[in-house]
Amino acid sequence: MPSNQPANLRTPQPTLPTDTVLQVKDIEFHYPHSDYRMRLGRIACASGKAIAIVGPSGCGKTTFLNLAAGILTPSSGTIAVNGIILSSLSPAAAAAFRLSRIGLIFQEFELVEHLTVGDNILLPVHLGITSRRVAIETEARKLADRSGISRYWKKRPRHLSHGERQRVAICRALSTDPDLILADEPTGNLDPANKRKALDLMIASAREHGRALVVATHDLELLDAFDEVFRFDELNENQEGRP
Repeated sequence: MPSNQPANLRTPQPTLPTDTVLQVKDIEFHYPHSDYRMRLGRIACASGKAIAIVGPSGCGKTTFLNLAAGILTPSSGTIAVNGIILSSLSPAAAAAFRLSRIGLIFQEFELVEHLTVGDNILLPVHLGITSRRVAIETEARKLADRSGISRYWKKRPRHLSHGERQRVAICRALSTDPDLILADEPTGNLDPANKRKALDLMIASAREHGRALVVATHDLELLDAFDEVFRFDELNENQEGRP
């Protein structure tokens, strides 16, 4: 590793931990009718760990998160979540797996404006997770209390600030007890104080419940909070075009 490179900016190690939640091995991906190509060796995130993916706009961070969620499928290589190879699942099975086992957090929050805050947090239940409804509702209430938004439970998102809306999105992603949390620029629209609060909530969830957390971010001042940081533009061996 170059001497001027921070210690926490390093390439993935070839030996994967036994408690790996996310395992990416030798993947290639390209968009049809595009010059963009992605080629990655190995990336792993273990239970209870938090990793950050950094790099300039256009280097493929969002594409990588979509691959890790099973929304996109690599042309070669494997992506597994707790040993389940995502490309082996049918579209319906992949959607069900993503809904119940992967928590997605978006930069633009993706809240449903005509639903209450409570129903936004419980959206996975409304979309089909019925077998764990009581447990999810209980956890959702705890998360809302912990993040300071429980007083808005019956209000619409328009009554909330940017920081509060982001906490709703985080609570929604965490309420299903996911194995893997994927966050795409989750602090990009927040002020410094709310950036740290949002990140602390996500990392605490990973630590306490043995989840894996992968965050794509431009917020370099927050990188000290992560266990490992990957420079995605350096990891992508065949970067061209844009994601």
